[in-house]
Amino acid sequence: MDCSLKYSCIFMCMNIIMLLPAFSYSQTLVSKASFYSTSDGMGTPSGACGYGDYGKDVNNGEVCTASRRLYRNGAGCGACYQVRCKNNALCSEEGTKVVVTDSADGQETDLILSYKAYAKLAKTPSLAAHLCGKGVVDIEYRRVSCGYGGNLMVKIHEDSKYADYLAIVVLNQGGATDIHAVEIYEEESQQWISMRKAYGAVWDLSSPPCGDLKVRFLTSTSVESKWVQSDKAVIPAQWKVGLTIETDIQLT
Repeated sequence: MDCSLKYSCIFMCMNIIMLLPAFSYSQTLVSKASFYSTSDGMGTPSGACGYGDYGKDVNNGEVCTASRRLYRNGAGCGACYQVRCKNNALCSEEGTKVVVTDSADGQETDLILSYKAYAKLAKTPSLAAHLCGKGVVDIEYRRVSCGYGGNLMVKIHEDSKYADYLAIVVLNQGGATDIHAVEIYEEESQQWISMRKAYGAVWDLSSPPCGDLKVRFLTSTSVESKWVQSDKAVIPAQWKVGLTIETDIQLT
C-alpha cells in the first residue's frame, strides 16, 4: 500500500448518525425472558455482535441474546441489564446481570439468556431446574453498568488483512454506554477518518492509514452524547490479526 496517497473525500466525510439514547439506569421495563442451551451452559462465540470467544466467556458466561429493539443494529452490543423474574415462589429478589452478545427475536421476549444466566434467576440452585422447566418467565429489567473495571479494549478482527483492510471489535465497553461511531486519525492529512459499521460491535476500513493509529469513539449514555479519544496511539503500525489493545478510555 502506498502510504503517500491521499484518501478520497468519502473517507473524510462523517456519516449522519441518529443517536438513540441508552436506556436510563432508573428505567425499569417489563417483558418476558427465555434461555438457550450450550454444552457448558455459557454463551456462544458465534453471536451477532462479533465477539468470538469473548462473547462466550464474558461475565462468566452470563450473557444474553437481545431483541431487535434492544440490539439496535449493534449499538446495544455490550449493554448490561439487571434482570429479575417475577415468579415469587421460584425467583430471587436480586436476579442476575447479563451482557448482550447476540441478537434474535423470541416469542414475546426481549431477552434470551444463556442457561447459566437463566438459572441464576432462581432463589436457589435446587429451584433452577423448576424455573428452566417453565421455558419462558415474566421479568423486569433495567440497564446498568457491567462493573468490569479496566479500560475499553480494541481487538483486531480475524477478517483483517494487513495492510489493506482493518476490522476491529470493541470490547469491555462498560455496559451503560453505547458506541455510535468510530474514527481513526491520519497523521498525513491530520484528519479523522470514519470507520464503517460492519455489524454488531465490528467496525472496518479499507486501505487504512500507515503508522500508529489513534482512535476515538462517539458515545452516548442516558445523560449525554460525546466523543471520547485515546490520548495515546492505540493500534500499532505493525498490527496483526488477534491483537488486543487496551486503550486509556474507561466507559461506564
